[in-house]
Amino acid sequence: MPISILYDNLKIAVARIFGDGKRQCTRAFTELVSHYLFQERFGRPGKGNDKGKVEALVKYSRANFLTPVPHAASFDALNAALEERCCARQAERAGRHEQTIGERLIADQAVLRALPELPFEPCDKRPAKVSSTALVRYRMNDYSAPTAYGFRDVLVKGFVDEVAIICGASEIARHPRVYGRGQFVFDPKHYLALLEQKPGALDQAAPLQNWTLPEPLQHLRRLLEARMGNRGKREFIQALRLIEVFPETLVAAAALDAIRLGAISFDAVKQLVIAKVEHRPANLDLGHYPYLPAANVKTTSAADYMVLVSGRAA
Repeated sequence: MPISILYDNLKIAVARIFGDGKRQCTRAFTELVSHYLFQERFGRPGKGNDKGKVEALVKYSRANFLTPVPHAASFDALNAALEERCCARQAERAGRHEQTIGERLIADQAVLRALPELPFEPCDKRPAKVSSTALVRYRMNDYSAPTAYGFRDVLVKGFVDEVAIICGASEIARHPRVYGRGQFVFDPKHYLALLEQKPGALDQAAPLQNWTLPEPLQHLRRLLEARMGNRGKREFIQALRLIEVFPETLVAAAALDAIRLGAISFDAVKQLVIAKVEHRPANLDLGHYPYLPAANVKTTSAADYMVLVSGRAA
């Protein structure tokens, strides 16, 4: 970490420049300085020569790394390609220096201070409150939170590509960030606890409309509802709630195993998921659980009810 850093008067760092040249820094920039403990310096407005090396390096990079305009599948791929070009340049010499750029970099790194153990979170922090519909508003868009946190005060962290919602010391939700206006970003898992109480809303709930479940889970639902009707829908929601704790692919694999075994129930799926996590075979045979009461089910006979008709019930 360098002892001091020279900045331009960017708005994210400087809120106001006073007549005597002093600057009022923004809260976000003050947090950055407080975290890394470096001395901030700012160039004079309209004086490009204060940071001439920066301007020259920008011109060089644009001409040599970004001309013609590069094409990449993603920002990660583009950054990797630019990093490769920068590393290759370290073998070159700049100006009248006898040492290569890489050798000079090593000398600079030798006098840098160590970074803090915890990295700085480059994000916008804003207080918010979870609404009655388990939504948190951040910059004109709404992001879902678990229904258990309704009406709770939270802290929203807005990163460039993500939005995190914090309650107390726990992160309760993380979503991809959207930059439109009036958009809703749902995580279906946040509403499963409420749907378990109101299973009839499973097909109409807005947060679940674009949720494409793996085929084994869809098949499990059809079998449960065919066998148990509305109670089967509730059991299916209970099976979905396993995704709150375990990966969706693991729950789907357990559902497929349950269908193959003919054990169509939430309890069977749960036992199969736990067995996969613990890397052991699942024991669905009740003979392995001697402490459970034995169930003796026999064919119903109409003659058994004659005891009640004759009044001999005791």
